[in-house]
Amino acid sequence: MQLEYEVKFSARKTLNITVERDRKIIVRAPNHLSLERIEAIVQSKRQWLKEKLNHAQKYPAVPETKEFISGEHLMYLGRNYQLLIVDEEIEGVEFNQRFRISRTNQSNANALFKQWYLKQALLKIEPLAQEYAQRLGVQYNECKTSEMKYRWGSCTPSNNIIFNWRIIKAPLYVVGYLVAHELVHLMEGNHTPRFWNILSIQIPNYQKAKDWLKKNGDLLEVDF
Repeated sequence: MQLEYEVKFSARKTLNITVERDRKIIVRAPNHLSLERIEAIVQSKRQWLKEKLNHAQKYPAVPETKEFISGEHLMYLGRNYQLLIVDEEIEGVEFNQRFRISRTNQSNANALFKQWYLKQALLKIEPLAQEYAQRLGVQYNECKTSEMKYRWGSCTPSNNIIFNWRIIKAPLYVVGYLVAHELVHLMEGNHTPRFWNILSIQIPNYQKAKDWLKKNGDLLEVDF
């Protein structure tokens, strides 16, 4: 089996290998590391990479996309809420235990909901990031939500933490796990035993969150 991978060089101190949800292997390496050394490290992880590539979670059944019609349900913080299309004029998306948008905005519903989810994700994630950063004694530069089709979150070499806006569809304890996960990477770049030990102190039930993502991650894959 030929392993194909993409190398991204940066000012980081350690090498990190990840398998994205689209089966792409990404190697994040320090600027000083040679391609020969990177190849040797990748080959040493060959069995682990094969297991990751063959994991069922990497090939989720893509659920049907939502139709923005009355009676449809959209997920938010782990629950499904009904959508109503109303004749009254509403600016954007209105939410109060159910979603409401104007009929005049129905054709633009996808963009409106994406904008709403992006905003809500940041409102929920930023306080969690501040809380866990203080607990861990780390600092990050910026906290952002973004369009990340195959990753739930990322910690950049410049200490920015970026999250896929789709995670706001998951229960809050799952969101908290993902936030803490990226912040722990400011202390430990790879998923070493030390990494999981630090995370377990902050999120004792992190396995529950991982199990939820394993079972329901495909629900977050599509926009709505």
